[in-house]
Amino acid sequence: MSRVGKKPVEVPSGVTATVNGQEVKVKGPKGEQTHRVADGIDVSLDKNKIVLKPRETTDHARAQWGLHRTLVNNIVNGVSKGYSQQLEIAGVGFRAAVQGKNLQLQLGYSHDVIYPIPQGIDIKCEKPTLILVSGNSKREVGQVAAEIREFRKPEPYKGKGIKYAEEKIRRKEGKKK
Repeated sequence: MSRVGKKPVEVPSGVTATVNGQEVKVKGPKGEQTHRVADGIDVSLDKNKIVLKPRETTDHARAQWGLHRTLVNNIVNGVSKGYSQQLEIAGVGFRAAVQGKNLQLQLGYSHDVIYPIPQGIDIKCEKPTLILVSGNSKREVGQVAAEIREFRKPEPYKGKGIKYAEEKIRRKEGKKK
């Protein structure tokens, strides 16, 4: 049995959830999201809890049960609290700035990198070397942060590049004479 799937998803105050067949719709202070649950899983709303149960006892059904419970939980947390990811830029002359609906990155290339900010995502640059990506979808926030990091991954010798705030870069020793 799935240990994750057994726990019902708590719906906090200020957040409304509706279940219509296999579709779960959640609305809160940070926005609104919907999720379609797989056909092998029953979804029900019981007071302030969303309960998911598998229709079959196969391995695949149990795996889907835990997965969809976590996805519904991520949606509920996203519309109530939101998600954020912090990126740090290291390197001489490397910096970032938000200009309108674009993120402008100077990363040591012969040109500036312009990244259009997607709908539903908020990007802030408190300092020129710090980027804060936030939104109500965990998947979208993580995807945008990964795309920004991809422009200049941190290199192991000097540590230059874009890295996650909690990421540790394993440094290598340079050449010996």
